[in-house]
Amino acid sequence: MISKKLSLNKVCIILATTILLLSVVMFSVLYILTKEMSVVFCSMAFCLLFLLCVTAFVILIRRKLTLFSEMLCCTLDEMMNGKIDISQVAEEENLFYKINHRLVRLYEVMQESKNSVASERADLQELISDISHQVKTPISNLKMINATLLEQEVPQDKQREFLLASGTQLDKLDFLMQAMIKTSRLETGVISLEKKQQPIYDTLAMALGSIFMSAERKHIQVEVNCPETLVVSHDRKWTAEALFNILDNAVKYTPEYGSIRVCVESWEMHLKVSITDTGKGIPENQQGAIFRRFYREEDVHDIEGIGIGLYLAREIISLQNGYIQVTSQVGTGSTFSVFLPHE
Repeated sequence: MISKKLSLNKVCIILATTILLLSVVMFSVLYILTKEMSVVFCSMAFCLLFLLCVTAFVILIRRKLTLFSEMLCCTLDEMMNGKIDISQVAEEENLFYKINHRLVRLYEVMQESKNSVASERADLQELISDISHQVKTPISNLKMINATLLEQEVPQDKQREFLLASGTQLDKLDFLMQAMIKTSRLETGVISLEKKQQPIYDTLAMALGSIFMSAERKHIQVEVNCPETLVVSHDRKWTAEALFNILDNAVKYTPEYGSIRVCVESWEMHLKVSITDTGKGIPENQQGAIFRRFYREEDVHDIEGIGIGLYLAREIISLQNGYIQVTSQVGTGSTFSVFLPHE
């Protein structure tokens, strides 16, 4: 307990006093034994020189410690204020600068972690805002339908219309929730894609089977050119989901009596699936934005959709080391090309 209360100055004073007393005792004993003052003076000179060297060394160490503590406090203050300039930090090969260098590395790691947390928080806020925007319209419609049915006398045929409209809004909410669950599971790694060598023909057939009814209602001609022998490493279920999302968009944005053409080719490094429609086309300045989550062009809000299909398709293909390209011309149509690597 006493040693914890002693300062460095007090320790130095106690040590110097102890050495002085021991020196006096040693000189006295030396004189008693030799009876020669010259020997005592030589010993005193040697001890004095030794003490001067020790004193100079202690002063130097104390000065170094003081400078280091000041530098350390200054570095910590700059870290806390976020004003440290990493490029100005010296990297000399001694103990003090090694410690300082590691403090700077710690600061860099903390800053990276802080920026990562801030980025994740911003992404989360954006996601919550997007979801609230997407669910606001169907929930408002459901509230209006419910209030009308409760507060007014509605004929039976009108009741059926309201219930059908309510079912449509519920389907939209269910589709949104299912899409968000799929996206979340893919992004967080809860679902891992199981790739294996298998024909792309069967995978494409799964995707096409889900859009034929909606294509027939709009009298859209669907042409498919896919050899049954083409094989590529992919996850059948999720790749079919990605292709369906692209095909579903093609049906939505292609007018009645239009056409959709699907062509599959095997290249040297990739297998290419091209989906071409005769829809309205996508302006060049918006072709990069269409893969963002919940993105929809201003002039297509009257068409059913929530803007998550292409985002989900890109995530699925990217997780399989593939990519998607889009080429489009306004008024002519669009071509989405899915590339899956041969492995």
